Amino acid sequence: MSFSTLGLSAPILKAVEALGYKTPTAIQKKAIPVVLSGKDLLAAAETGTGKTASFVLPLLEKLYAAHASQGHKIRGKRIRALILVPTRELAVQVEASIKSYGQQLTISSMAMYGGIDSQPQKQALILGVDVVVATPGRLLDMAHQRALHFDELETLILDEADRMLDMGFIDDINKILERLPKTRQNLLFSATLSEDVRALAKRAIYQPVEISIAKNSPSKPNIEQWLITVDKTNKSALLSYLIKEQQWQQALIFIETKHGAAKLVSQLEKRGIAAESIHSGRTQAIREQVLADFKAGKIKFLVATGIAARGIDIGDLSRVVNYDLPDQVDDYIHRIGRTGRAGASGEAISFVAKDNFRNLCAIESRLGHVITRKEFAEFPVKKVVPVSILNYVPKNKR
Repeated sequence: MSFSTLGLSAPILKAVEALGYKTPTAIQKKAIPVVLSGKDLLAAAETGTGKTASFVLPLLEKLYAAHASQGHKIRGKRIRALILVPTRELAVQVEASIKSYGQQLTISSMAMYGGIDSQPQKQALILGVDVVVATPGRLLDMAHQRALHFDELETLILDEADRMLDMGFIDDINKILERLPKTRQNLLFSATLSEDVRALAKRAIYQPVEISIAKNSPSKPNIEQWLITVDKTNKSALLSYLIKEQQWQQALIFIETKHGAAKLVSQLEKRGIAAESIHSGRTQAIREQVLADFKAGKIKFLVATGIAARGIDIGDLSRVVNYDLPDQVDDYIHRIGRTGRAGASGEAISFVAKDNFRNLCAIESRLGHVITRKEFAEFPVKKVVPVSILNYVPKNKR
């Protein structure tokens, strides 16, 4: 199947071809026809499956068709489509995708998020915008200030709904839903369809078509996963060793705290390895610039806290490193999903100390297999990490 069989117009197909996409992914094959039909959609799709294009492409098609047939002009401070996302990084990423896929169209879009001056965003809304990609808090703030109105809204998309709920946005989402027109198309995308996500779907979506992609396959076959057991005191030295000895050209390195991120960057630099970091302690402008430089290859090694686990979409990212093993299994899945995207191969390496044993057991139970272990004679381990128990269940899940 090719993109041309999905009902997309020539300008959109031209943009897709220019971006190097040949064949639609599983979620795109299933979701795009549903969205174009006008039905509501509830979709479970893991990160890295091509989810963003599965709603952006048909959304652009519908807006393009309306412009062509009706010459539709949106009124000031109005929007036609709203995409709600959990983080500023994801808002920027999704809006960039809209511009890329819509490069042959005259569809207007903007990303709206907090942490920066709201005045430029208000100014951008004055003439009306076709598509707004927003975080819930900033969107509500702009609505309260009457900087935008929802009476011309046609489509609502909730992206990474599970993450928004995890971050405590449920009250904001409910307040937003109360403001929207009752007649609209609703699309909800989530990595998991938990009870909370389904409860949100009941409030937001009307008789949806349900799609589930790779529900029981959290690890992708094109991501080589392996781990190294290491004493905590040797982790930065081990990372430096791997970068140099294995001649890594690029890596996204996940760490738990912003203080740890700054410290690791300093340790790497002392060993002659240039690196940068993004975390909540840096301004949004700096984070965006660092991320742009990493995507452009100007920065080879990026140390990131969990704030960046979602929202980073780099098609050719070859490697992610869990410098700190996350407490939550879903966080591990989302992190490794930054590599091996769109059919490319990738590598996910985890540093595991003895204190991480329970987290490792939970992760491997979810994966359904023990992760391959590698050893390096230069880094002998004093505190041995046992082989995992695949049926381990954390206390709070018993």
